[in-house]
Amino acid sequence: MKKNKQFNAKPYIIIGALVFILDLASKFYIDKIMDLGDSFKIIDNFFHITYIHNPGAAWGLLSGQLPIFVGISVIAAIVMVWYFKDTTPNQVIARLGIALVFGGMLGNLTDRILFGYVRDFLDFFIFGYDYPVFNIADIGVVVGFVLLLLDMILGEFLYD
Repeated sequence: MKKNKQFNAKPYIIIGALVFILDLASKFYIDKIMDLGDSFKIIDNFFHITYIHNPGAAWGLLSGQLPIFVGISVIAAIVMVWYFKDTTPNQVIARLGIALVFGGMLGNLTDRILFGYVRDFLDFFIFGYDYPVFNIADIGVVVGFVLLLLDMILGEFLYD
């Protein structure tokens, strides 16, 4: 497949920036209206807003290891920019995935650098399991990775 070297990143930069801005704005709002540890139900036994600080990754893994998170984020950012530049304009799924992951990564990295922890507040109970509390940045990262996986699995069928 011949690569088109035209590099139009603008729509994807906007998408990544929107994830970043929505994430920080929602965290700022929750921080202003709730005290740490407060929780209120939106849908009983399904969805609550629960304000916590997470000093690590999912489930508190690597708690307090800011240099590791910063290092991984810098390496991931370099890899994502390189990968984005290597995609073709018709690889919309891959480019969208990269934009979502990048925006989410920046949101959580900003929290870690400014506060030493990530502010989380979305709390779901599904089939009796209380999932780890998360935020908008986490949604961007997870959805972005799913899109990248889809691109890897279905890419040859999508871009012929």
